[in-house]
Amino acid sequence: MNRILQIFITLLVFISCTKDVITAPIEENENLKFISAVDISRYPEISSSNPIFYDLNGAQNDFLNILKENGVNTVRLKLWVNPINEHAGFNEVKNFSKTLKTYGFKTWLTLHYSDTWADPGHQKIPVQWQGVSFTQLKDSVYNYTEKIMNELQPDYIQIGNEINAGFLHPHGHISTNLPQFKELLNMGITAVRAQSNTTKIILHFAGIEGSDWFFNQVSDLDYDIIGVSYYPKWHGKSLENLKTKMQDLSETHNKKILIAETAYPFTLKWNDWTNNIVGLEEQLILPEYPASIEGQRKFIHQIKKLTKEVANGIGFCYWGTELIAWKGSQSIDASPWENQALFDFDNKALPVLREFIIE
Repeated sequence: MNRILQIFITLLVFISCTKDVITAPIEENENLKFISAVDISRYPEISSSNPIFYDLNGAQNDFLNILKENGVNTVRLKLWVNPINEHAGFNEVKNFSKTLKTYGFKTWLTLHYSDTWADPGHQKIPVQWQGVSFTQLKDSVYNYTEKIMNELQPDYIQIGNEINAGFLHPHGHISTNLPQFKELLNMGITAVRAQSNTTKIILHFAGIEGSDWFFNQVSDLDYDIIGVSYYPKWHGKSLENLKTKMQDLSETHNKKILIAETAYPFTLKWNDWTNNIVGLEEQLILPEYPASIEGQRKFIHQIKKLTKEVANGIGFCYWGTELIAWKGSQSIDASPWENQALFDFDNKALPVLREFIIE
């Protein structure tokens, strides 16, 4: 009888504990939280000119505070291997990452594996890695990525930036050296996995045309999130087509998906003499989204909405948030993006920022 009584008491305790577990509030998995992100890679450089920013009420406020107060939860930063100056280099990104974490932002690092911009047309190997054997190049990718993981500890990491044509050309050109491209990519992935079981790995494709073929090529690699860029100027003017493609990609590959880069102008005017990337009505989605304060807000509202409607959609990132005309109205080498920033020509926050609040 004593044995039966012990079993009965043990069973009661188990049921009681189980009930507590079931009825306790389930905390949201932070790794699955909707990503409301901005890319502000040039902010450390811009901040050295001491610009004054204003919030949506017109009050002077700290730039990062303004972002935080309006729902931005993640900051994306580019990282170059050995840039010609300190900007976007390891030390600047490391220090800025620490600052961002004190504000409560998650960090998302974009590893270009280059000394400068890497995109579909430019994937230049870093100078210090040039002339080495392919085996040595793979080791360089691993060791560099490992160092980043150890010292910067990002929440999200891109292995390459807009790698439609591969990266680290010519060794990792996807059309001429597909096996080597995948080997190099896998070295970066392996370095991340060896250092963290929480950092999420993003593979980033610019646009949607050709994305099916690209993600088929990397379907056997160990990554977490599909990232696509979407700019109407380059990637088509159908948001419905964007949504359909995102849904198809995520279902085919059973991956989470996000918009890694997007932006839209609030005006076609200029605030300095640097040539702007977008300046013509033919580059817009009309008549739904004119180059106006409201048009910019509506565009991002729809980007957020369609991403949330995709079954595996987990977020979006606005590129060039900080790119005001920081060198003055007559500069010819400053911002090509001031009409697409999230601050107007007086550095006042624009209403589009409210769309970063996730309800």
